[in-house]
Amino acid sequence: MSQKLKEKSLSPEVRAAAVREQAVATTLNVSELDDRLRRTLLSAADKKALDPTVLDLRGISSFTDFFLMFTGANRRQVQAISDEIVEKLKRHGSPAARVEGYQNAEWILIDYGDFVVHVFDEKARRFYDLERLWREASRLDVSPDDLGPLSSLREK
Repeated sequence: MSQKLKEKSLSPEVRAAAVREQAVATTLNVSELDDRLRRTLLSAADKKALDPTVLDLRGISSFTDFFLMFTGANRRQVQAISDEIVEKLKRHGSPAARVEGYQNAEWILIDYGDFVVHVFDEKARRFYDLERLWREASRLDVSPDDLGPLSSLREK
């Protein structure tokens, strides 16, 4: 039986389990990320963003490769995190293609094409739960220790 025929004959549950196993098998490490992604993580950390998470969507999404997600404690912090990311990346030659949700600041989306940054307030992050919606993606929860070696990207 051909591989394509086997895949078509599998139930959706079996296929979803196979995708999850494949996603888990690929591990994501901060040091392996592109400089722009690492600079984004550092910029958010500089503004004390909470729960930094990277989802690797390569192979499961056609519109982007990565989601970077952060949480701010309040509207002003959500905007400050977003401002810092946009400013730092623009200064290094990567202007955002689009920024949405800035005024409301419940969920700010910053589109860079090959990656999308999501800055949420706590309530919106729990409600939209992108980690659950994109559970097939490899996930990297970033700790402050992970960012230590990246300090060379910080501007003085």
